[in-house]
Amino acid sequence: MADLGDVAWPPAPITTERLVLREPEARDRAAFIELLASPEVNAYLGGPRLPAELEREMPGVPERWPGSFVVDLDGVMIGQILLRRATGHRRPAAMGKVELGYLFLPQAWGFGYAAEACAAALDWCDGVLPGEPVALATQTANVGSMRLAARLGFTEVERFHAWDAEQWLGLRSPVTPPA
Repeated sequence: MADLGDVAWPPAPITTERLVLREPEARDRAAFIELLASPEVNAYLGGPRLPAELEREMPGVPERWPGSFVVDLDGVMIGQILLRRATGHRRPAAMGKVELGYLFLPQAWGFGYAAEACAAALDWCDGVLPGEPVALATQTANVGSMRLAARLGFTEVERFHAWDAEQWLGLRSPVTPPA
């Protein structure tokens, strides 16, 4: 089983109709702090972190590892896409699979950016890890995330209780590489 750490990184920026998915840069640090400190963004993720704590702990170039993409709109970070191998997952159905995660600043909500960026990241993943299923977990209370999962082709595998809330786990079947 190939891993995201085995793929050439960073890839060339991925361009969609409106967005660019690229490697994080030093200029994104303030947006990462805003993202991780936002009560709205982290409502279903255990709550926000304190900005002062993030200022102290965040490196000059945040989240720079294979599978971490900044979502850029007109030269400004509006979100992050994460693709990583699920190693410490609570659910056996997700263990060892690539897991999709995403965070977007509230001012970027409601414009279809998450669907556009996630679809592009999944296409990239299909190209570098052909035949790999992808997992996605979210709280069932996160209606927007549930809609996005369905739109991206994830189907429910199970629901479970964790972190004091009902969670949803979906899988996206692997895209079959051309013969």
